[in-house]
Amino acid sequence: MDNLLMLKGARKLVGTCANVQPGEEVVIVTDFAGHRVAEAVAAAALERTDAVNIVVMPPRSIDGEEPTKTVAAAMQAADVLFTPVKQSITHTYATRTAIGNGARGIMLSQFNPNMLVTGGINADFEAIRPLCFKIGELLANCDKVHLTTPAGTDLRLSLKGRPSNPHCGLVRKPGDFTTVPNIECSSSPIEGSSEGVIIVDASIPYYGVGLVKEPIRFDVANGRVTKISGGYQADFLDQLLARQGDPAVYNIAQISFGLNPHCPMEGVMLHDEGVYGTAHIGIGTSVLLGGEVKTLTHFDSLMWKPTLSLDGEIVLRDGKWLLPEADVIHSGRA
Repeated sequence: MDNLLMLKGARKLVGTCANVQPGEEVVIVTDFAGHRVAEAVAAAALERTDAVNIVVMPPRSIDGEEPTKTVAAAMQAADVLFTPVKQSITHTYATRTAIGNGARGIMLSQFNPNMLVTGGINADFEAIRPLCFKIGELLANCDKVHLTTPAGTDLRLSLKGRPSNPHCGLVRKPGDFTTVPNIECSSSPIEGSSEGVIIVDASIPYYGVGLVKEPIRFDVANGRVTKISGGYQADFLDQLLARQGDPAVYNIAQISFGLNPHCPMEGVMLHDEGVYGTAHIGIGTSVLLGGEVKTLTHFDSLMWKPTLSLDGEIVLRDGKWLLPEADVIHSGRA
């Protein structure tokens, strides 16, 4: 029975989200943790094309580590790429090259079987698309950004000249990529421009940190995290980043906003990052987001009830978007 329920969600991934067509080469990169999701996606894809390939990747040691050469080579041959893996390979050269070659990418880091049945997968991706792209338009055309939260986040940065990344859960053109089900819109700050304080009070769904037990504080200067403080989770993160031996792991790489009203906050990457009414700051690699930094890892730090000012105009207040396109969510139609 579980397999039948999972197949329904897999068909949405393959049909609605990826729009797989007959004859397209589908490559599913997975690992031992993601094999059930991979098999469900493969079954759904086989209903549309005969060219379905599952590639099992040796476990990665950290989010953002490059896949093996064999796996990377398979990714380059894809028309459509799915990645149900435990450690994220989204922010890697292998993914960047596959997308650059024209693959349509559906990133499924930490995607578990239950996510094919409940939560964010039940969103109306098409209905939320206009809001996602409107926010993308605003981010792509602004310079000065000010982000605050009731917990104490107070961060200023510049997005001048940077593209936005509206990920609405749908890929249609060669080179499109998105994450599912965490509908979000992001951009990458100008290197060196970020200044202030980040207070993480929701989740860091990377490295096993998960839901935050005690707020984690990042002090930020000249575009990098300069100090990490808080409870035992902050200490763990501080030590993990120090072990990487690369100052670029502290780069402020991303500012992003969750837009899926069906996503729960549960310590799982692709649900947490999509929770409507949250913001997250990505730290580390930024090259896949429009930035210039490639380092050993990338992680996101989530916060509740953000207020966002773009060039002095408030467009998001306490987690609620002040845009007509958001009515589809506020009215419960998505």
